[in-house]
Amino acid sequence: MRYFNRRKLNAMSGIPYLLPSLLILIVIIIAPIVMTLYFSLTNYSVLDPGKFIGFQNYVALMSDEAFRTSVWQTVVYTIVVVPTQTVLSLVIAAVIAKRFRHRFGGFARSVLFIPVLSSLVIVGIVWRFLLDSNFGLVNQFLGIFGIPNPNWLGQPHLALLSVALVTVWKNIGYFLVIFYAGIMGINGDLYEAAAIDGASSLKQFLYVTVPSLKPVTFLVVILGTIWSFQVFDLVYTMTGGGPGGATTTIVMSIYQAGFQNYQMGYASAMSVVLLVITIVISMIQRRTMGRER
Repeated sequence: MRYFNRRKLNAMSGIPYLLPSLLILIVIIIAPIVMTLYFSLTNYSVLDPGKFIGFQNYVALMSDEAFRTSVWQTVVYTIVVVPTQTVLSLVIAAVIAKRFRHRFGGFARSVLFIPVLSSLVIVGIVWRFLLDSNFGLVNQFLGIFGIPNPNWLGQPHLALLSVALVTVWKNIGYFLVIFYAGIMGINGDLYEAAAIDGASSLKQFLYVTVPSLKPVTFLVVILGTIWSFQVFDLVYTMTGGGPGGATTTIVMSIYQAGFQNYQMGYASAMSVVLLVITIVISMIQRRTMGRER
């Protein structure tokens, strides 16, 4: 009994050290989630304190064609971004790890990491000018080869693709570093054994590198998916959700409802739906990739 009380006392002695982190967690994460859940059940706005209306906001979302479109466009954006940045960052990391382990490899990783350090707002503004249909450098370069000027940000089917590709350019350096660290942790004996068996560099990559990086790939896919569903800065600075709502994502819809139309309760309901979608997708990915390990 005395031993049990001593163990309980020792366990409780750590609580004062955990309280500061716990308070920060409650104030920054838990409290906003709880408040968002409550506001989603009200018709609260900036101009009106609102009242409790139950699940009316969620019912309205079910019939909101604009919101359903924003969900679909976010899914399309994610389908383009996540596989592209995952494959490219893995391939580039493998090439650098195999061919450029000297100083040039460090220089290449540093250069590719520069976009990661850049502000999303600045990146969006710069790329908006680069992709301008009239005087953008991208179209001027294509004009050298006689390619007509595409209206990258003015055509619905190109605007979302353009934002997605800029996102890949922005994120690829971050995930490259993660993959590179994972490749450096692979046992070199596996590559030696594969080389002795006559495996080419491509087969070594497919049958040694890729399987060994499954936990790292899972992390990259999860992070990429969550970030893609939260995209806002690039859309806001590059297209503003246009043309004609063709690049309006879920977070852009939340911004428009809450800060343009002052429907904070409705925007909170959208936020809750986004949270649920993100959790469900993460669970599906975890279960699916967990089976493949």
